[in-house]
Amino acid sequence: MNFVSVRIITADIKPLVRFYEQVTGLPVRQYTEDFAELHTPLATLAIGSTRTLQLFGGDDVARAASNYSAIIEFRVQDVDEVYQRLADILGDTIIQKPTTMPWGNRSLLFRDPDGNLVNFFTPVSPEALKKFDD
Repeated sequence: MNFVSVRIITADIKPLVRFYEQVTGLPVRQYTEDFAELHTPLATLAIGSTRTLQLFGGDDVARAASNYSAIIEFRVQDVDEVYQRLADILGDTIIQKPTTMPWGNRSLLFRDPDGNLVNFFTPVSPEALKKFDD
């Protein structure tokens, strides 16, 4: 089995598409007005409108802009450089400036336009670097 993607459900897909293109520097491919994907070498971040919920059983399957349990994480080459580049864009959505975590990653935590937590991180300890080399 392979983990392939995470999907964000949103009431308005366009702001999230623009946001993720801007902060990642990667293109988001919008297949329809209700569905888009940001592809990385290891996984995909999918963005679906609330209208897609009908395909999964109805409006009660998921709720847009109400995530309080997951963090969307991207490994970046240099989180401090990314922070310097994006600080003005992220503004008051920054939850935590780059900080070295006990498990060896240096992390920048912020929110996307729907309030989802996003973590850009760089492994910095020998143990964290080794984990990602495997």
